[in-house]
Amino acid sequence: MNAPHAPKVAGIDPSLPSPTQTADPVTPPLAAPNSGVQDRLAGWVSDLTTLHELTERLVRTDSLDEALRELLRAGASLVGARRGLVALEPADGLGPVITVGLGLGHADLGQIETIPRGSASAGHLLDGLPEAGGERRADVAHPDIASEADLDPRHREVAARLGFSASYAVPLDPFRATPRTTPGLSAIPAPAPGVDGSGTGTGSPADAGDHPASGVPGVPGSGPTSVPGTTSVADAPPVPRPVPSTDHGRDTAPAAAPSSGLTAAMGADGPSGRLGAAAWLYDEPAEPAGRQRHLVGLYCQYAAAHIARLIELSRARAAVATVQEELLPTRLPRVPGVRLAVRHHPGPRGGGDWYDALPLPDGALGLSVGGVSGAGPSAVVAMGRLRASLRAYAVMEGEDPVAVLSDLELLLRLTEPARSATALFAYCEPGTRKVVLAGAGHCPPLLTGERRTEFVETTLSAPLGMLSCWEAPSVEVTPSSGETLLFYSDGLLHRTGEPMDRAFARLHTAAASAPKGVRGDPDAFADHVLRTVLPDGPAASAGRPSEDGTEDLVLLVAHFD
Repeated sequence: MNAPHAPKVAGIDPSLPSPTQTADPVTPPLAAPNSGVQDRLAGWVSDLTTLHELTERLVRTDSLDEALRELLRAGASLVGARRGLVALEPADGLGPVITVGLGLGHADLGQIETIPRGSASAGHLLDGLPEAGGERRADVAHPDIASEADLDPRHREVAARLGFSASYAVPLDPFRATPRTTPGLSAIPAPAPGVDGSGTGTGSPADAGDHPASGVPGVPGSGPTSVPGTTSVADAPPVPRPVPSTDHGRDTAPAAAPSSGLTAAMGADGPSGRLGAAAWLYDEPAEPAGRQRHLVGLYCQYAAAHIARLIELSRARAAVATVQEELLPTRLPRVPGVRLAVRHHPGPRGGGDWYDALPLPDGALGLSVGGVSGAGPSAVVAMGRLRASLRAYAVMEGEDPVAVLSDLELLLRLTEPARSATALFAYCEPGTRKVVLAGAGHCPPLLTGERRTEFVETTLSAPLGMLSCWEAPSVEVTPSSGETLLFYSDGLLHRTGEPMDRAFARLHTAAASAPKGVRGDPDAFADHVLRTVLPDGPAASAGRPSEDGTEDLVLLVAHFD
């Protein structure tokens, strides 16, 4: 039986064979990169991330003590140590000289300071640099203190007493020679191969492997490796290699030329040269590997630049505070019938608040407090000029406080047209306990005793320099025997951190609640007020400026016998 024929359709010839299905050519898979290259690339990325995180935490510190403690914590994590110390001793000799410990108490730091500086790792860096030939120590390692015969016996004794067996120290020098002399985190060049005899990298800063300088030796087809967005190691500038020495792992490296960008960031007047040294202590005999040394060296260079800026800032603040203190009275006058005490805590930037007490003719006493607008050196200088002028006006016409402040306002308007100021002046006659006051926008004084505590209204006036013609009424008060008059600046109220009405109420309560034994001593009364009014009262009463307060604090106490 014959098979049926397919029907004929126009345009189709069924006799032609069906086309065969052909598969697309399959491209063989690319050969996977060598695992060693991937490991090293991962190690570089991990190191870059670690340094970025640590430096981010460092730059968020805004005080020298915080920066030094963060340096110790970060360095301990990089070298695998548990304790450490940093000795800050700028080479220019201008200070500050500070020693901060990690996991070490004050007694421990005292014992370490008894080690001869030439033997201690940090002290060796501070005293032994630069060395002959202009070379600088890159680091100092004592991998096994007990077995090093050339160490000072005191060094081994202190190490045994404190329980550390090894130490590693690096200098704090913004211009220190490191495997990368240009500040930045754009790339992590590798240390010299073969430093620790290991050619592997695991991606952790605490591991012992080193990164290859270019490619992977002995792996066919491996070449220079780069991370997208970073500088290729093969294109990096030549790296100064440490010169090995025979002095217990201490390496020397040629001094690096100061980076112009780093110099500009630090300022021309900032601290130059070595700032100090940081040392980390191991509980067991140990020594950081080459890769760890490389990472901690980079980090310490960045940390040294940040610390140098903080040192420059602290020096500037100290200079402003010194000028401000010198412009104020060094001691208060002694006038029969009245006893005085003062507390002055400048703000961190230096402000324009002042106080004054000067003896006047006929046994009278002039008391004044005030402040100019603004902060910083210019405000301090303007404050000094106003205070000196007020003293002159008070000597000539002190019995009329309104005239004194009127003359001061005219002087301010002519010589400091861009500034305003508040002021309060009191003319006191201790014999009759008569006080005449006038204020120019300043906080009202507080009169307190066993039977009353009330504010003296002197705020019916504008600050100096705010109006074309200033005038204000004077107020006369007569304190009773044993009562106290408090003059203060608005910084005392602002440092409470509360609204002004609650701050005034807090001051009123502090004065009214003073114990009877405190009221007769103006110094004790001033300390009581600060302890009660301020949140950080103990720090303020001890004479330490509050870091949280941005304004000056002035408290002048006059106790009438």
